[in-house]
Amino acid sequence: MKTINQKLENVLLVDDDEGTNFLNERIIRLSGYVNNIVKAHNGIQALEYLKLKINSKHPQPEFILLDINMPAMNGWEFMEAYSQLDEAQKAQIIIVMLSTSLNPDDEKKAREIKEINDFRSKPLTMKMFTDLVEEFFPNRFSE
Repeated sequence: MKTINQKLENVLLVDDDEGTNFLNERIIRLSGYVNNIVKAHNGIQALEYLKLKINSKHPQPEFILLDINMPAMNGWEFMEAYSQLDEAQKAQIIIVMLSTSLNPDDEKKAREIKEINDFRSKPLTMKMFTDLVEEFFPNRFSE
């Protein structure tokens, strides 16, 4: 079993569905891998959060779980706007598109966007979240 050496400081959930956000937040909290979880209900709210300055620094979540279909600004539109952000706002954020879409074109499109690190189908499970954290943040664990 792996031991957590350093938790992720901040995860951003971007999804308009309250039930999905509730379940995702519960899974992430139960994993014990994360200190803080922020929720945005669309891409606009997510961008506003990323542009914030707290104590003269951008919040820079280490991990974003991004839905595709949302009102106001969907996941694709968010990624287009995200790619235009300053490097200080983007930092080294891992983005995983998490969607119910069964359209293979969505997965193909996601894999062609360099800022998207992975594409997964909902629902998020404990195993999926654990696998993602261990894959993208291996230095946070020891055997």
